[in-house]
Parts: sequence; structure tokens; C-alpha cells
Amino acid sequence: MSKLYRLPFFMAGRYLFSKKKVGAINIVSAISVLGVAFGTAALLCTLAVFSGFRDLIGSLYTAFDPQIEIVPAHDKFASESDERLRTVRLHPGVAAASFCLEDNAMILYTGRPVVITLKGVDDHYAEVTGIRSILYGNGSYRLHNSGVDYGIPGIGLAASMGGINYGTLQICAPRKGERLNLARPTESIQTGDLTAPNVCFDVNQRKYDENYMLSSLSFAQSLFEQPDRITSLELKLKPEADVQQVKQELQQKLGPDFRVLDQLEQQPEMFKVMNIEKIIAYLFLTFILIIACFNIVGSVSMLIIDKRDDVQTLRHLGASDHLIFRIFLFEGRFIALLGALLGTLLGVGLCVLQQQFGLIKLGGSAGSFIVDAYPVSIHFADVALVFVTVVVVGMFSVWYPVKYLSRRFL
Repeated sequence: MSKLYRLPFFMAGRYLFSKKKVGAINIVSAISVLGVAFGTAALLCTLAVFSGFRDLIGSLYTAFDPQIEIVPAHDKFASESDERLRTVRLHPGVAAASFCLEDNAMILYTGRPVVITLKGVDDHYAEVTGIRSILYGNGSYRLHNSGVDYGIPGIGLAASMGGINYGTLQICAPRKGERLNLARPTESIQTGDLTAPNVCFDVNQRKYDENYMLSSLSFAQSLFEQPDRITSLELKLKPEADVQQVKQELQQKLGPDFRVLDQLEQQPEMFKVMNIEKIIAYLFLTFILIIACFNIVGSVSMLIIDKRDDVQTLRHLGASDHLIFRIFLFEGRFIALLGALLGTLLGVGLCVLQQQFGLIKLGGSAGSFIVDAYPVSIHFADVALVFVTVVVVGMFSVWYPVKYLSRRFL
């Protein structure tokens, strides 16, 4: 530290903890520190809750959505035998891969047509996703066996069909490249039968639970008349693999004909809304934090009045107005920094307690929600953002008031 800052820094530290002529100044300083600390803790806890909900929803999608999805960039379908997609399996970071074909279809159950999204997957799908962990029923995960094709519906779709034991279900899709013949509509559609495996999946997301049905890839290719065609290649990475690094390497290898998507990019609408809400909460609480920093101005102004005699002594010793200004500027910044440190520790502590004991419940009876208590996630980026925000806001909020008060009272 240069000599220009050493003396003001030392004097500000002495003033912060020394006994004042007016005892109320110490009380006001303590209130200022606590105000900044509580504002910091509130901001950190709020961001942790938003991150917690984001991670919770991400974990729900993880059971159905892959870590990485590769989709055609310019067309809806890609060739299953494309050599570039085949080589993806050989990447050192890839643990498992599954070809998928997804499109709209219509099921006919008790004479009532229902439009669904049929997702045909190959035999490696259970290795790529956590589908087995979200299955409910007295059956087992199976998509085909001895010439029989099975259809696993979402829990909402199963409820609309009367349950998971729906027997045999007729499913149909428009024939490729043909117009609907109103006189003979059956000639314009391709049909197939799916048998109930007596299980359904529950993602806890309406998009999947009420609209999706899983079947074998071969059945979907036959129904949609898309032999050797897929809509995506889904990947599971090895535990030690870095998702962003693998994503970048695969994108370079596949070129512009394919898009490599991580889980956030697979659900852009959902996570975009959550990010916007988090930013709005951050800006709102930062504004409240700025108001809390006005306490620092009051504390420093009382200290300036209290230390008039000391300032005169410093001037007789040759101290310049700029040096005196820096003393009280550092005083205000010390209060902001101390409040930021205490608030960060308090916020992290409260988040850890919420994680361990679930102190704040979501309300209602147990089991009414996916989780019983508010989920929180402590991310280093959030902690660093809050700490830097508080320090910057505190430092800049005291600069002009200290400069003005120094000129007026000193």
C-alpha cells in the first residue's frame, strides 16, 4: 500500500473502533453495519432461492431430458446412419447415447381422439436418462418384446385414458406426403398398436406428463414412415466430463449441420423466464440496499462533526484536505465492507440451515409440493456477485456525501 493511502487507511481503522465523544455515534455505526449486513443476507438468500428452484426444475428435467442433445440445424430429421453422429459415441466424454424420433400422433381410446407427442427411443435410452427412476406402476420398463410394442404414457395422459392398464391402444399419424381423403380417411393415415406395460412416468412437468408417450424407435419410424430417420441424438456424459467443453468439441466436430444443446438450451422458455425473475429480484433488492447505505452517510457525517478537533491537529501537522477527505471516505467504505462480510456469512449460514433442516416450509400438508421446504442452492457466482455489489454500492454511495460534508464542516 502506497504512502498516499497508508495514513488515511490507518486513521479510518482507528476511528471505526475507537471510543467517540458522543456515544450515539458508535450505535449509529453499528446500526449502519447491521443494515448493510441484513441487506446483503437478504439479497444472497433471495438469489439462493431462485437458484434452488432452477436447480430443482433442472433435476426434474434431467430424468427425461439428456445432458446433451444433438438436433439437425436445418431440417427436422437426420439420418440414423450419418457417420458424424456415429462417431459421437466414440468421444471420450460420452458414456451413453440414444437415437430418438419425436413427432405428433393421435391416439384413439374409447372412440375419443387425443393428440399426443410420440417419442420413439432406442434400447440405450434408459442408460442416457433417469427414466427408470420416475416410473410408477406394477409393470416394468420395456418398449418392445417378441414382436409386441409397448407405450409408456405420462401420468397425466394415463389418467385421461383411465389408468396405466389401458390394454391395447391404437395410434395413428398422417401418411407421408399424402393429403387427407375425406371420403376414405383411413387411407390417409398410418396406424399401429401399442400395448400397456402397466407403468407410466411422472416428470412433474405438464408438458411431458400430459402429452408424451414413449415407444420403441422402430415403432415410431414405422408409424411416421421415416425409416432410418431420427430427430435427435441424446447423450449422457461421464461423471468427470465437463459439459460445456464436450459440447464445444462436439459442435466443432459435427459442423453447422447440427446443433449441440445442453439442458438449459433444451428448455429455453422455462429457464429464460426464471433468469429474468432472478435479475428483477436482484435489481429490486440492490435498490433497497442503496437505501440502507444512507445509514452509512449518517454515521460518517456524525463522525466528521465529532472529529473536528482531530482534523485541526492533522492540518497543523501538514495534512492536506485531500488526505483528510480520504480518512472519512475509508471510514464509510470500512462500514460497507464490514457489513458485506457479516451479511455474506449470515446469508450463507441461513442457506445452509435451510438446506439441512428445511426451516421455511412451502405451506400446506407434507407432500403437497415436489419438495416440502423452499429449495436453496449456494452458487459461488451468486455469492461473489452479491459481495461485489454490496462493496461497490457502499463505496460509491459514500463518496459524494463525504466530499460535501468535508467541505462544509471541516
